[in-house]
Amino acid sequence: MNANPLPTAADVEDAAKVLMEVAIRTPLVASAALDRLTGGRVLMKAEIFQRTGSFKFRGAYNRIARIPPEARGKGVVAFSSGNHAQGVAAAARLLGIPATIVMPADVPTLKRERTAALGADIVLYDREHEDRDAIATRIAREKGATLVPPYDDRFVIAGQGTVGREIAEDMAARNLKPDIVVVPASGGGLAAGVALAIKARYPGARIVTAEPAGFDDHARSFRAGKRERNERLVGSICDALLVGEPGKITFAITSKLVGEGVAVSDDEVREAMRFAFAEPKLVVEPGGAVALAAVLARHVDVAGKTAVVVLSGGNVDAEMFARVIAG
Repeated sequence: MNANPLPTAADVEDAAKVLMEVAIRTPLVASAALDRLTGGRVLMKAEIFQRTGSFKFRGAYNRIARIPPEARGKGVVAFSSGNHAQGVAAAARLLGIPATIVMPADVPTLKRERTAALGADIVLYDREHEDRDAIATRIAREKGATLVPPYDDRFVIAGQGTVGREIAEDMAARNLKPDIVVVPASGGGLAAGVALAIKARYPGARIVTAEPAGFDDHARSFRAGKRERNERLVGSICDALLVGEPGKITFAITSKLVGEGVAVSDDEVREAMRFAFAEPKLVVEPGGAVALAAVLARHVDVAGKTAVVVLSGGNVDAEMFARVIAG
């Protein structure tokens, strides 16, 4: 890695080597029904099949694997609404490192239970009234542990970028070129990493972020030319995507390589979840379905185009999923 704090496409290649033996190479899933509905050729990058059920394992492992052996015994600390928590817990267990995760008290039960089952200690906080960054930083300082941020870290971003690297390679293997790649965004680690990898191979491709309505800090930040904050941190079923603002490092990348974003309603997300279950038979969590929702609702017009939508996670409580599917 070079001295520049911003990761590059070369860093994504380096991350791919680190992840080669541990991460799952997830498939690009086609759907004739999706193509008919959108008028384009749309492939779904199914990160729901990744370890722990989301892309987050990639960045977590790439970051934790870089910790020097002499520092590993003091553990790692992370803050997360669930998917990064599980990714960190799984990566830490594989590497034999203790993990403490700061999670919101309203996190879906499934995510909390699975994080605990992976051996991590959990510290709960109030999403509306407490600062998760401050809590995690204090714990890391007290323990002498390594803090593993969910997105604003060059190793994390590079790890998430392997999603885009696989998309680029698998599209090339099919003799296809992506015109548009739609990516869910919370802090922007996935969007930044995917943009690095895709633009290196396909500089003409459009990268578009998808977010829940009312939490479209990336879309507003792109329009303003500076990072914009969300007014609130609760109020959408897309729990995995509710953060205050884009990351500093991630926005430095996405403002140049992405530059456009859309917002989808919770009802559009529910419809995307129902479609994914009914047609390609995939279980996708709300936050993981926003890119698909953006295409289905035509917030991103892919008619006559070749597009990829990233299904970023599948960690949804059974009760909630049943309600969504039942309509």
